[in-house]
Amino acid sequence: MTVLLFIELFMSIHVVFVCLGNICRSPAAQGILEYKVAEAGLSEHISVDSCGTAAFNIGKAPDPRSIQAAEKAGYDISQQIARQICDDDYHRSHYVIVMDRKNLSNVEAWAPADFNGEINLLLHYQSNGGNSQIPDPFYDNAEQFDHVIRTLENAIDALLSHIRQQHQL
Repeated sequence: MTVLLFIELFMSIHVVFVCLGNICRSPAAQGILEYKVAEAGLSEHISVDSCGTAAFNIGKAPDPRSIQAAEKAGYDISQQIARQICDDDYHRSHYVIVMDRKNLSNVEAWAPADFNGEINLLLHYQSNGGNSQIPDPFYDNAEQFDHVIRTLENAIDALLSHIRQQHQL
């Protein structure tokens, strides 16, 4: 573990969002949580990132439809760059938050034995969410991207409430 990683681990609560390609759902979730964390004055306490389980989008910007839907809702995700989940994500994260069950299965299977954070579906934190998934809008129209943003906003409110309660923030 690098010194920077050690400092980050103990200076803040780290959340990483995971979807398949890291160009639609997880970058939007990252942008939304970053905004809500800053709005709550918690940027010194909570850091946020996103990644994908697949490698096919590494180095790419988010899907233009995701950027547009996020912008319409007041979030800027245009500067994010897709990457694949790696061991450092587990070592530095308190929360690995996944969008759907297939990716959850992969994230759980790849987790190092010494990982002691939470791995959950994002909708797990909503009282009515349980095992529900955030749908992948990639093969849908722009309206579906707007719907995903609204779903993410509600789920992230519940996640942030959980984090604040767990860490007394």
